[in-house]
Amino acid sequence: MQWTMLFASAQEESAFVFGRMSGITRYLYESLPSYTIAGYVVFILTFVLSAIVYKLGFAKQLPMMKNVIIYTFLFLGCIILTFLALFLPMVEGLIVAALILIVYKIRLKREKKEQLQNS
Repeated sequence: MQWTMLFASAQEESAFVFGRMSGITRYLYESLPSYTIAGYVVFILTFVLSAIVYKLGFAKQLPMMKNVIIYTFLFLGCIILTFLALFLPMVEGLIVAALILIVYKIRLKREKKEQLQNS
């Protein structure tokens, strides 16, 4: 009887946690073979998307050592973002930010190209 109650409460707790997770994170945790692998995938996804957003929106030409330092701190900061990504739509927000910056960069290149042709 005691084991049954513990198992039932563990299932309820798991359902409660999955119910509060954001969309992509929940999908990863439900579809990947283990929670450990899902955690690493969420971390890698968060880091890659953060690096893309940084590169498209904020990066400047810097010496190699400064880039290494920046990406190291970005890597460390993504550890915190990964914990936030469990219950907040961090991955979804980074995807939207990356798409907006990609569209912005494409339009910027087109405008520069048109200015060069008109000059």
